[in-house]
Amino acid sequence: MNAPAANGIRLQKFLAAAGVGSRRHCEELIAAGRVRVDDAVVAQLGARVDPDTQRVELDGQLVRAEPHRTYLADKPRGILCTSHDPEGRPTIVEWAAQMGADPRLRLYTIGRLDYDSEGLILLTNDGALAQAFAHPRHHVEKEYRAWTDRPAGREEIAAMLAGVEDDGEILRALDVVPERAGARPALRIVLGEGRNRHIRRMLAALGLRVRGLRRIRIGALTEADLRGRPLRELSPAELSRLAAT
Repeated sequence: MNAPAANGIRLQKFLAAAGVGSRRHCEELIAAGRVRVDDAVVAQLGARVDPDTQRVELDGQLVRAEPHRTYLADKPRGILCTSHDPEGRPTIVEWAAQMGADPRLRLYTIGRLDYDSEGLILLTNDGALAQAFAHPRHHVEKEYRAWTDRPAGREEIAAMLAGVEDDGEILRALDVVPERAGARPALRIVLGEGRNRHIRRMLAALGLRVRGLRRIRIGALTEADLRGRPLRELSPAELSRLAAT
């Protein structure tokens, strides 16, 4: 077995760069003893590795560095934002491969959309990118269209902007604009941060039932950036534009 790579890169950074997951998730895998370097379990988070000379395995499978790719996708309803579902329901990773994403990549989503929600979502194998967008200081605005069972009144819109309490959390919107999408009443809602089922819970607390929910913008990226496709790989320039928002 080769000696630890004193001048290599941190093991969790290599795993994240190889598309295994976010940096934090990779640290959890290491701490759980699931990662081997040159056939020896490495459970220390400070360990370094030289990918050119050492063999890294996760659960017995060789980990190779992958080219970083990030996709903008139009998630349909009835798709789970996960790579595997024990109940056999369709997942976003399976769907993405069917829509043209490279099936060899270890893709995961940046953020989530509910099973019953649809619209824009990012998929990537770039752990560092996912980590950056997950950091609290990097709030990327997300805009949604929520169809409701009735129009929202002025007081209800004001309450969303001020913050609505639900289950010990304050749920608020940055902007709310009433509109009609077809024959149904709807709201365009902008969030600066998204909590679990944020919009559904916020509206339910005000007595509004969500009939449909679609994400229509992530930072500077809109539905137009799909260019008529269900899934499209983003260019470095587009990623830079997104990071600047």
